[in-house]
Amino acid sequence: MPFGPASRLGVSLFEETPPVEWVPGRSQEEAETIIRAVYRQVLGNAYVMESERLTVPESQFKRGELSVREFVRAVAKSELYRSRFFTSCARYRAIELNFRHLLGRPPLDLEEMRSHSTILDTQGFEAEIDSYLDSDEYQSTFGENIVPYIRGYKTEALQSMVQFTHTFQLVRGASSSSLKGDLSGKAPKLNSLVIQSTPTAVISPASAGATFSTPPTGARTRLGVDASAGGKVYRIEVTGYRAKTFNSISKFRRSNQVFLVPYDKLSQEYQRIHQQGGVIASITAV
Repeated sequence: MPFGPASRLGVSLFEETPPVEWVPGRSQEEAETIIRAVYRQVLGNAYVMESERLTVPESQFKRGELSVREFVRAVAKSELYRSRFFTSCARYRAIELNFRHLLGRPPLDLEEMRSHSTILDTQGFEAEIDSYLDSDEYQSTFGENIVPYIRGYKTEALQSMVQFTHTFQLVRGASSSSLKGDLSGKAPKLNSLVIQSTPTAVISPASAGATFSTPPTGARTRLGVDASAGGKVYRIEVTGYRAKTFNSISKFRRSNQVFLVPYDKLSQEYQRIHQQGGVIASITAV
């Protein structure tokens, strides 16, 4: 069993699994490994029966006629994906799951959600899938031959502190499928949080008060010393970081440190911690 920040945050399944890349010309066994990895990521870790597998795209991939990106496209446009994550889900739940499955992160803000909703209205389901796979972000992150992976808890994948906290709302329960591992099920999970740009507590799944359902989004009140008029004071617990960092020696490498930060300074502090080689173990309101 893995221990450390990743396990405490509930993302050890993603942290301990390196990105999977296909190199053309490798063995059929390695091609099967790639195919399984694509199904696992694009279908949200759901079980795929033998009769549900896409035999034609699989054969095309094995023969070198499809890249990993095009095989991902075939799976995401399939009736299997459409029935599980589109026709049976509320619209904004379907969109946030597309972000999880195809870009490995939560949506940035309401405008990003709206733009994908507009694509669905004007161009349809297949164009919505293409908008992720043909984006500059997908190309620069995964290219043609890397299987998409969950990356929304990593600094380089995000643009805001709020988006970082939403990652844990979106991917918790990773040992089961995107729908069955979440109390929200087929209902939108991030919709109200994105609309109000509301951060959520990042705590261990085993901690008291941990939940995989969307928290209430009532008006925030001013609490704690030096809290700004815009929100609460947050407690950030920081520990050592194992991956490559900007600094060869991290000031956080030996023991945990705790910072109390007002809401309006949260994003700035988040960036500073990661630039100095720390990893955030928890973020909670005080």
